[in-house]
Amino acid sequence: MQTLLIALAILIAGYLVYGTFVSRVLGVDTTRTTPAYPHRDNVDYMPMPTWKVFLIQFLNIAGLGPIFGAIMGVMFGPAAFLWIVFGTIFAGAVHDFCAAFISLRSDGMSLPQIIGDQLGSNVRKVMNVLTILLMILVAAVFVLNPADIIAGMTPDYLDRTVWIAAIFVYYMLATLLPIDKLIGNLYPVFGFALLFMAAGILAVLVFGDYNLAAGWEEGIGNRYMEPLRDSHPIFPMMFVSIACGAISGFHATQSPMMARCLKNERLAQPVFYGAMVAEGIVALIWAAAAIAFTGGYEELGAYMANGKTAGVLVKEISVNWLGTIGGLLALLGVVAAPITSGDTALRSARLIAADIFRFDQSKIWRRLIVSLPLFGLTYLIMCIDYNVMWRYFAWINQTIAMVTLWAITVWLARKGKLYVISLIPALFMTVVCVNYILFAPQPEGLGLSPMLATSTGIGVAALLLMLFVRNIKRNKTI
Repeated sequence: MQTLLIALAILIAGYLVYGTFVSRVLGVDTTRTTPAYPHRDNVDYMPMPTWKVFLIQFLNIAGLGPIFGAIMGVMFGPAAFLWIVFGTIFAGAVHDFCAAFISLRSDGMSLPQIIGDQLGSNVRKVMNVLTILLMILVAAVFVLNPADIIAGMTPDYLDRTVWIAAIFVYYMLATLLPIDKLIGNLYPVFGFALLFMAAGILAVLVFGDYNLAAGWEEGIGNRYMEPLRDSHPIFPMMFVSIACGAISGFHATQSPMMARCLKNERLAQPVFYGAMVAEGIVALIWAAAAIAFTGGYEELGAYMANGKTAGVLVKEISVNWLGTIGGLLALLGVVAAPITSGDTALRSARLIAADIFRFDQSKIWRRLIVSLPLFGLTYLIMCIDYNVMWRYFAWINQTIAMVTLWAITVWLARKGKLYVISLIPALFMTVVCVNYILFAPQPEGLGLSPMLATSTGIGVAALLLMLFVRNIKRNKTI
């Protein structure tokens, strides 16, 4: 239990100390007008109450990541707690905050345009494809998961197909309607419920009769179930498994959407850095709960090996620890959380596509023109095998985070700011992403040896660093 409390304290201190430091590095200007006012269209650009923007941002980036990802990630052992804490403070929160801040300073520009401005038009073209593909993958994955869960709890005539259709219709409405309608009204309720559920689980962990096995005495090595120990080493597998609980490229696609609704730059730290820290806290709580409920790291591995899923574990923990209310909150968390990431994923895809073609979105028929192809592509991808979808979603997600960090680094350098705050996590995530795609077994990756995959990842990171340093020397303004 001491491990959990120390980790939570470090996360909160990270927000107060390092978050404030990053805010000063960025040069937050409280007198500067945010894009919500000069570009106000009452659809995507509009000033909203800060508490609403925070809860929408939190739920946008949360989804099932800080719950399912944390549970799967903690199977690797206590190293998961280190990555959630320090990954959140020094990588994920910096990534989210800086991406949003650059968007604030660029009239609410979407992520591919931000990246293209910093890394070149060719990179922009690739990122246009990758980010829209990621958004569609998120939407597709987060239609199927909740539809399966709800279908299992309702009469036979309300089968999977019915719920897929219902969720998809909701996605269409959330994508097309002004942001203060469905999203602005539903998200704060769901966001509060997700935080309330995490607070309830934390209270049981702290005050209940549960033992949280720290596991430090055995080192931070892999605790994964024995058959997968060699094929799932901590590096890079854990750093891809725990995405939303530490760093996720999906977050950077969402940050510009809420940057268009922020009233003042001084609110960027609590909204964007703060939402990521809140997500890290939720991830810590669920990682600890999984260990405490099952009895330990190996016990969690055995539990999952018996055909149980993270969703089943979340429900069992919630019902056993929080009773009937906990069961309802679990349903809300497991069903509403992915839905509220899927709908904003499609909304972000619409905004990115509209920015690419410079197509005004003030009229609903204009939004419909952009959205219809996205809806069609989402449906087609839903027909692909779910496991294949999820594997490529995970890698694309972290690759976008890596590229975003490099774009942030170049932007900071061009502005004469302390770019090391994003350079170090950019280098680390470069090694992770290259290593993963080379090491992961076929067809997910190339199935190369761990040594070759790691050395290649380090080599690619070193090459990018040399190119970056050379550009700085060539142009003092960079």
